[in-house]
Amino acid sequence: MSRGILALDQGTTSSRAYLWRDGALRLVGQHQHRQIRPAPGWVEHDAEEILGHLRSLIEAAGPCAAAGLANQGETVVAWDATTGRPLHNAIVWQDERTAPQIEAMRAQGLEALTLARAGLPLDPYFAAARMRWLLDHAEGARDLHRQGRLRLGTSDSFFLARLTGEAATDIATASRTSLMDIRTGAWDAALCAAFGVPMDTLPEIRPSAGDFGTLANGTPVAASLVDQQAALYGHGCHRPGELKITFGTGAFALGLTDGVPEAGQKDGLLPTLAWQVTGEAPRYALDGGILTAGAAVEWLSGLGLLDGGHAGLDGFDGPHAIERGIAFVPALAGLGCPHWDRAARGCFLGLGLETDKSQLRRAVLEGIAFRAGELVRAFEARLGPAPRIAIDGGLSRSAHFTRFLAAAIGRPIEVAGSADMTALGMLWLCQAATGDAAKIPAPPGRVVEAAPLPRALHDRFAEAVALSRSWGG
Repeated sequence: MSRGILALDQGTTSSRAYLWRDGALRLVGQHQHRQIRPAPGWVEHDAEEILGHLRSLIEAAGPCAAAGLANQGETVVAWDATTGRPLHNAIVWQDERTAPQIEAMRAQGLEALTLARAGLPLDPYFAAARMRWLLDHAEGARDLHRQGRLRLGTSDSFFLARLTGEAATDIATASRTSLMDIRTGAWDAALCAAFGVPMDTLPEIRPSAGDFGTLANGTPVAASLVDQQAALYGHGCHRPGELKITFGTGAFALGLTDGVPEAGQKDGLLPTLAWQVTGEAPRYALDGGILTAGAAVEWLSGLGLLDGGHAGLDGFDGPHAIERGIAFVPALAGLGCPHWDRAARGCFLGLGLETDKSQLRRAVLEGIAFRAGELVRAFEARLGPAPRIAIDGGLSRSAHFTRFLAAAIGRPIEVAGSADMTALGMLWLCQAATGDAAKIPAPPGRVVEAAPLPRALHDRFAEAVALSRSWGG
């Protein structure tokens, strides 16, 4: 039996592991973790809880030839470099507590700096302001910094520090912090000073496919990458203009580019690093995100409006909800690209006494699809018609959703044969890092086509989005 390759996918709601061994891919296990909400707009995770889940998955898989770790991207941790102890719960990418700091920085004219060097606007979504919040509020953080023991980083760097002893992050994850110069791939002194994050607390930046240390069982960690970029790699989107959308907690689109994309454009698309293989030049992409997608479905379930789990996302008949005048804007955590309005709030419009649970579920799916259509139009306005539009994630299992999505986009879409292409991307990156030429096959997918929706329905949804704007203040 071969030692195989292990893909660890540490996501917003759970941690999963997939093992490729002897020509077969299997799920090692999955562990959900708590979503801690101490105040409205605040979202935290227990980093020790997640670390325990990762260790359990690693133990279940056993020693492997290589392992890769996918991470949440913008979630941050503060910890003691000597003891490894987190000083506070991890602050999650959805968290909005740093909005006042961001507004103060914008008033000081600092957005020009972040756009010029990091390629990113000022927004609570990115990691830097949360790192500063931890420096100011995590117990003992200032004292540990004076002692040279404080570490601030995205969650991947904390997990790697505890699992391999090496506090490192990859170049793509670092590009999501607002602290790295997107052209040099190095932490930037001016950006760190603007956010008040000491550069000496940050992890080392390394290529996405390379050396991230060795696990306790002897398995080398050969790749580390943001989960969305890993999914892009797993879809095989390696040509400029190819586009993927992953429908997870949020829905995140990435489109590969020829070089460093221009920042600060009105379309709201953000330049980012896609990945880097050791010895090769970095690859760049444009990024656009919907902040609430699968989370809206979980919200429906929590309210008792989703009968039969995911089976309740199929089997609809009759006119679309939007044709009945019912619209849902999935802005439960604000609006991401292309609007970037964190004060927007989710809303149902057009409800009547005859509206039932089925129509509400349908409207939620349609709202997510309409928002994805906005993303695709923004990408194609910048990059031209996409050679491929590939999707994955939990919602890709719904035949109704994928048909409506193809209609909302007005283009055929390629639905992945697996709901989780992040793991496949990590497996392939491990192979790239180790020089393994026997590429793991991708599960066969399917193409979904549908007649484009009439322009009037897009206009109606746009009216709903306009009504949701700035509702939260």
